Amino acid sequence: MVKLALLALSGSLRTESYNSAAIGALEELSPDHIEITVGDVGMLPIFNPDLEHTKIASVEQLKDSLARSDGLVIASPEYAHGISGPMKNALDWLVSGDEFPGKRVMLINTSPRAIHAEQALREVIRTMSGIVVERAYVSIPLLGSNLNKSGIIQNTDLASALRAGLIEFCESINNHKGDDNG
Repeated sequence: MVKLALLALSGSLRTESYNSAAIGALEELSPDHIEITVGDVGMLPIFNPDLEHTKIASVEQLKDSLARSDGLVIASPEYAHGISGPMKNALDWLVSGDEFPGKRVMLINTSPRAIHAEQALREVIRTMSGIVVERAYVSIPLLGSNLNKSGIIQNTDLASALRAGLIEFCESINNHKGDDNG
């Protein structure tokens, strides 16, 4: 098996976040040859273009983690029909670097009715020259479920959906390694 490294970001800062729980479940459900590093968007300062060339530890860590990864997994809530502030802030810090262009992205939506943020996120990713892997998209109905990471893993349908998305994502990465055109 080809070893893959993925960076996963949750756009929620809530302790009991469904998005963070889905990322945690995906990490636990992943096979041994897939290493998932969970990033922390909550540690990033508010984006300021004047600081882009300043060494900020949390920003450097995010950029380094993304540069070392074969792909990016994003699970982010919808706030007021938009991308969560923490997720948009993280993407803003990455917009001018060379870590993001051509990066394959897997999206996880934990509230199937949250279509506005998903569409906005897709637009931002396209604008940043990222590649959303459509076959890897996972939409799981967690809103109001009270499920945590363990509950997601124990739910056969949810765990299967996450595994299937991860398999599709990794196949896409492996099929396009070295292909700058995606």
